[in-house]
Amino acid sequence: MEEELFGNRSTGINFNKYEDIPVEATGEDVPPHINTFDDIKLTDIIRMNIALTRYDTPTPVQKYAIPIIVGRRDVMACAQTGSGKTAAFLVPILNQIYEKGPIAYTLGPKLQSRRKYPLGLILAPTRELATQIYDEAKKFAYRSRVRPCVVYGGSHVMDQIRDLEQGCHLLVATPGRLVDMLERGKIGLDFCRYLVLDEADRMLDMGFETQIRRIVEKDSMPPPGDRQTLMFSATFPKEIQMLARDFLDNYIFLAIGRVGSTSENITQKIVWVEDRNKRSYLLDLLNATPIRSQPAESLILVFVETKKGADSLEEFLYSHNYPVTSIHGDRTQREREDALKSFRSGNTPILVATAVAARGLDIPHVTHVINYDLPSDVEEYVHRIGRTGRMGNLGLATSFFNDKNRNLTRDLMELITESKQELPGWLESMASDCRMSSGRRSNGSKGGRFGGTGFGSRDYRTTSSMPPSRSSGPPRRDYGGGSNNGNSVNPYFPGGGFYGGGGGNYGGSYSSGNTASNGNSKSPDWWSQS
Repeated sequence: MEEELFGNRSTGINFNKYEDIPVEATGEDVPPHINTFDDIKLTDIIRMNIALTRYDTPTPVQKYAIPIIVGRRDVMACAQTGSGKTAAFLVPILNQIYEKGPIAYTLGPKLQSRRKYPLGLILAPTRELATQIYDEAKKFAYRSRVRPCVVYGGSHVMDQIRDLEQGCHLLVATPGRLVDMLERGKIGLDFCRYLVLDEADRMLDMGFETQIRRIVEKDSMPPPGDRQTLMFSATFPKEIQMLARDFLDNYIFLAIGRVGSTSENITQKIVWVEDRNKRSYLLDLLNATPIRSQPAESLILVFVETKKGADSLEEFLYSHNYPVTSIHGDRTQREREDALKSFRSGNTPILVATAVAARGLDIPHVTHVINYDLPSDVEEYVHRIGRTGRMGNLGLATSFFNDKNRNLTRDLMELITESKQELPGWLESMASDCRMSSGRRSNGSKGGRFGGTGFGSRDYRTTSSMPPSRSSGPPRRDYGGGSNNGNSVNPYFPGGGFYGGGGGNYGGSYSSGNTASNGNSKSPDWWSQS
């Protein structure tokens, strides 16, 4: 089990460059950041599992986010993709669950014995990202009684229901499938202490705002101030900041590096390639890589715009004897999982993908991202190339550019310049032509999508362009503690029984499958199985 969960993980040869990344933290009474995991009080379970994951040094987002979340503050965090933000919210959430123990509650008329009431909910836009977060949650819940679960569309709902029935303390979900589970009466959010929206901008891009607001505002979830809410993403456009105003309570805005930017660990190459020449140019790139001699350490991710294009390019590469697989939205969940597994292992070190695989996936050893087809906006470009250069490793991103992509010219130039990359002369000339034709830059900003004063590059509460955020609210209630000598320490949920497992008991051990007893919650080690 331990080898399966943790395996081997590369920390990256360029990890120390993270020390130079600028950090912006705004809000009231920002807690001091940590420099090591020893700088903050963590439970023995969390410390043991951090050691097993080989996280020797916290990344910048972890240095700042962990003490903020442990301090029970809401967070709106924007970090470079591949910065370790999944652990940045899982570590403090699970640490607080271990410290506080289970919630005492009475199975009243609104509560059902077969319904599961998770302590924490993590929403993610895609099946792949939800599964990835779930895998990380299992690592930090190892050797504890906390049982993570995951639900997502594209898989048999009854299998997921049967898994939920074993107990669910931390739920990872895509919005659509969670709404289905809520309407089926399988999940209740009455006692949700922690809400995380990961890749929040992507969820809105995919049209999930209605489902998200239904989950957060129209079900039984505690309101802002009564729960802790965390939003993580690589970009924060206006719509996301408005969502933060509605969902978060007196939050801290955290920006690690420039918001919406790319990592300097990624070398970006923009090359002019006509559509008719793309296949031959791609073959030249592949021939120059060691994918045959070191397949597991030289993974190549090729992005195309259409599902048909993904299938066609996969067939073309296969016909030229390249080990290749593909992933897109028309594939079944099993096919997608098999393709990702084959890619991760290096069995097929070339993955042709549409945007479905572009966000949030943590695949080690991706050394080269190729934009065979560039996306229509620069934010998607940022997320695509962020599949390489993760966690301090160096990466390469090559993008095929032609007349179809002129709308990206100015933003690409600014992004590449900001990342201290070599700028092709033809791209600079083209951007200059675009500036002359447009006449002026919008709103007098530094320029383009990633201008230094553009909306989303900082906490909007420091500007006058938006209404003030919710800066106060009902006092935050402490949902922790379980029971003390049979008496509930939580005045909002008096009575017997423990929340989480349904029917009066508190979940089970995911590693053994046995249902845990109520236990004695006097000790902070209640969650430990050792």
